[in-house]
Amino acid sequence: MSLLILIGVLVLMYPNVSSWFSQYNQSLLIEDVVGADVEKGPPSRLEAEIAKAEAYNEALTGGALLSPSSNVPTGQGEVEGDFDYNQLLSINGSGTMGRLKIPSIDVDLPIYHGTSDSVLEKGVGHLQGTSLPVGGESQHSVLTAHRGLPSATLFDNLDKVKVGDRFTIEVFGEVLTYQVISTQVVQPDQTQPLLPQYGRDLVTLVTCTPLGINTHRILVTGERVTPTPIEDIESAGAKPDIPGFPWWTLVIGGSFIVLTGYVVYSGRVADR
Repeated sequence: MSLLILIGVLVLMYPNVSSWFSQYNQSLLIEDVVGADVEKGPPSRLEAEIAKAEAYNEALTGGALLSPSSNVPTGQGEVEGDFDYNQLLSINGSGTMGRLKIPSIDVDLPIYHGTSDSVLEKGVGHLQGTSLPVGGESQHSVLTAHRGLPSATLFDNLDKVKVGDRFTIEVFGEVLTYQVISTQVVQPDQTQPLLPQYGRDLVTLVTCTPLGINTHRILVTGERVTPTPIEDIESAGAKPDIPGFPWWTLVIGGSFIVLTGYVVYSGRVADR
């Protein structure tokens, strides 16, 4: 009986502790890769990387389509030219291209290349076939992340983002600020909102809904704010907040164990 209770307590504690480890690792990754490594690069290299990404965006002939049953793009935008997607905006070959911050829901996550399951279990994925997140007229970048994972807190609260909220993208020394202009829930095959719009600089954040069912998609679209607000420029490259360990889970778990031990001990004494 005691063993069963202990197992139950551990199961209840797992999501919180696992989520903490995920957030902790994400914070370290942002600090070590997105911040420090980019800042060490010479300006000429940073400018060259941004220029390559802009050339890639100009070469795109259409936006990617999201498969109704997965996060992998189908009918992706075609690129006219010789580009290696995974080498564009590549920071030390780690697969990380930048950093996404959404202050209104306390999100600070690394952005990775692609939307494979391995990527979406640990951060935000850039939908290949859409514009790389470096800004520009008539560009539309799509960033996606999971919601409701027991092992990580990613886009769990994306449904709470409101029109007028802002989010920022930091990539190779650049800071781009976007203001939310629309939020909507759509069917997975409704991809029209993800297409580029002439003259507009857009980024759409995508996640699944409802939690655990995932039959629809939440789309949060932001339009570029120019010039970039000075406060966003000044806060760029700042070290992320390292989340505190959820000690309360250990306190509760320890209390259950002590209580269980007491009950078992009392029962044995009563049987004598």
